[in-house]
Amino acid sequence: MPLQNRVTPSGEIVADPSRGLLMGNRGCLHGQGRTLGVSRWRSKLWICCLLDFKGVQRDPMPPGRWTALFFLDEATALAAGHRPCGYCRRGDFLAFAEAWRAALGLPRRRWAAEMDTALHRERTDRSRRKLSYLAPAAELPDGVMIRIAGEPGLLAGGRMRPWSFRGYGAPAPADPAGQVEVLTPPSIVAAIAAGYRPLVHPSGLAGAPPTGAPPTGAPAVPAPPTGAPPLVRTPATGSTGQCGIA
Repeated sequence: MPLQNRVTPSGEIVADPSRGLLMGNRGCLHGQGRTLGVSRWRSKLWICCLLDFKGVQRDPMPPGRWTALFFLDEATALAAGHRPCGYCRRGDFLAFAEAWRAALGLPRRRWAAEMDTALHRERTDRSRRKLSYLAPAAELPDGVMIRIAGEPGLLAGGRMRPWSFRGYGAPAPADPAGQVEVLTPPSIVAAIAAGYRPLVHPSGLAGAPPTGAPPTGAPAVPAPPTGAPPLVRTPATGSTGQCGIA
């Protein structure tokens, strides 16, 4: 029976047999019997990590330490309010912090704790419900998660690709003049607009040439045609290792 440790774009933690491309954590959320309690976080430090890091194998729910969470891809993790881990994903963390700085016109990059504090205000309300907001689809960058008619999906090239734990579905038009519900926190949307390229499941790029910088160890990605929207990065092959940073 699958553990309750798969995360949706709205930040819910559910049980599903799919694993995804990235893992992360929010502290220790489980108790005896490897079941989750009431809390859905234990700190403001919500990170997303590599599945494969130095070949380390760890229990996803060690007693009293941390609860491993799994995401379809980074677009999903970012929508849920997680940021890149500064340890196992150091390069991505620095790129994210630099995009955050550029988006706000700051004189220096923010520390991880500063970004975590800002993100925590954008994740949930006082009732611990997911925060979202409305925005015209035409004003949003590729790689953010939106929700239309109650269904989440990846915005890419002006179209929405329906999200599931197994990947993305066929794209459907998103009315550029219409308002869509945005699940990705505003600060992360701004960082993506400023140049950060989230890692996206291959099904999210089906039918469109992938663009942007590849992750470490992945083959070079061809440059996009002139005028094509900068999309996202394609994933490198991972294994079952875990970062394990709480």
